[in-house]
Formats: sequence, structure tokens, C-alpha cells
Amino acid sequence: MTNKKFILNADDFGMSQDFNRAVLVGYSDGFLRSASICANGPAFESAVNEILPECQNLSLGVHLNIIEGKSLTHCPLLTDDNGNFNNGYLSLILKSQNKEFLSQVEKEFRKQIEKVKEVASPDHIDSHVHVHAIPPIFKIACKLAKEYGIPYIRTQNELLYAVEDRKKTYTLSYAVNIIKNLLLKFYTSQNKKTAANFGLKTNDYLIGVCYTGMMNSNTLEVGLQEIENDNSVTECLIHPKKYTKAKNDHHSEEFSLSIDRTLQDTIYRLGYEISSHKDV
Repeated sequence: MTNKKFILNADDFGMSQDFNRAVLVGYSDGFLRSASICANGPAFESAVNEILPECQNLSLGVHLNIIEGKSLTHCPLLTDDNGNFNNGYLSLILKSQNKEFLSQVEKEFRKQIEKVKEVASPDHIDSHVHVHAIPPIFKIACKLAKEYGIPYIRTQNELLYAVEDRKKTYTLSYAVNIIKNLLLKFYTSQNKKTAANFGLKTNDYLIGVCYTGMMNSNTLEVGLQEIENDNSVTECLIHPKKYTKAKNDHHSEEFSLSIDRTLQDTIYRLGYEISSHKDV
């Protein structure tokens, strides 16, 4: 008998009205049960006041963000003079051995967590562009998760796989994502031990790195088929956006995944229980 749990999580909640509406529809009409909110997102207040009241059982996470938008604290090693985050991923890696930098990261993370906790009780932590996966930053995120009673933190162990769609697999984007996946898997080998040391729960597998920006029902199904561990938690991250007129908008494609009833049936057929972070 299998005990495989599957969590579909919408990242970037609070980043725009379109993202917010996608979370509402995915929750109401589909099988989206978890979302992660950006405390510094332009549509944070709308997410809190208009969407969360309609999603009473939504599992809510803190989507830590030090790579896009404005900071909530004074952290000059993370921002420009106007308070806008201005470090790319490589820059964050290089700075992650700097104690003052890490101190400013902790201060900003703390403020973001506290802002979310003012309006809800988050049960998981992840981050924008996986910045919390960088091991010294991951340790800070774990420390704060423990301090604020948040029991779960995301790690990034994604099995390498390829779908038959040549437009998704034989692309520069996929090649770059593979490199990113390998780096994140290397970090995860360290981060799982850190999470365990802090007594935090985490996922066994992640889906959504290899096909970042290209997720649809097929890429998710093929990713799930690769997982043979019968006692595991698999999280899939998507960046859903609804109501767009732009051609080839991958965020809208990811939104449709969350309301695909055929996919939902397939997930059950593959032996997964559709869950949320509250269930693990």
C-alpha cells in the first residue's frame, strides 16, 4: 500500500492581481490547496483581504523574497539606494559567506514572516527563485521557521526527466534549468540535514525546476511517474496567472494545470494522495 502525498503549491501569491485570481480559481474549481505569499508583493493586501477569506482551508506559506521588488527593511547589501533588491542569484551565492550580509538577510526574512503572521498562520516556507536554498541562507530560514512555529520548509530534490514535447525539452531554457537543478540538488543534500537538525519537515521530491516556465499537465504527470518511492512527499511548484491576453503565456498554461480534472484523476491513479502542507 502506498503512502505517497502530492502537494500542488502556487508560488508568487500576492505578486499581482492575476496571480491572486488564479489562486482563488485553482482553489475553488480545481485541486490547488497550497500557496505561498510574497510579503513585499504589490498585490499582498488584495491577496489578504480579497482572496484568503474565500479560501478558508488554503495552506499558506511565506514566499521569502530578496531578489525582486522593494525590501521591507533597511538592508543596503541587498538593495540599491531606493530599497529595490538588486542581487542576482550568483551574487547572493558569493555574498552568502559575509556575516553582515547574512545579518541583513535575517532581518529582512524576519520582517517578511512577521508581516504574514499578522494576518494568517503560515505553515510552510519557500522562496522566490529558490534563494533560500543557498545553504547559509537556508540555515537562517530554518532558524526563523523554528522560532515562529512554521513546521515545513521546501527543499529541491527533483529527479531529472524529459517529456516528448520537443518545444519544451530541446531548448536553451531546459538546458539552463538542468544546470540549476543540479546545483539545487547539491544544496539539498546539505539542506535536508539542516532541516532535520531544526526539527522541520520537508518534501522528499520537488517538481517544477527542470521545466520552470514550461509546466503543464504533461510535464507534471511525467515527473510524477518518475517517482517510485511509495512513502514520500512530492511538491510541485507552479506560477499560475489567470485572465491574460498575451500569446504563449506560460503562467496561464500553469494555471490550467490546477483545474485539470483529468490530471487530478491521473494523480490519484498513480497512487498519490492530493494533500497540502497542513497534512504532512
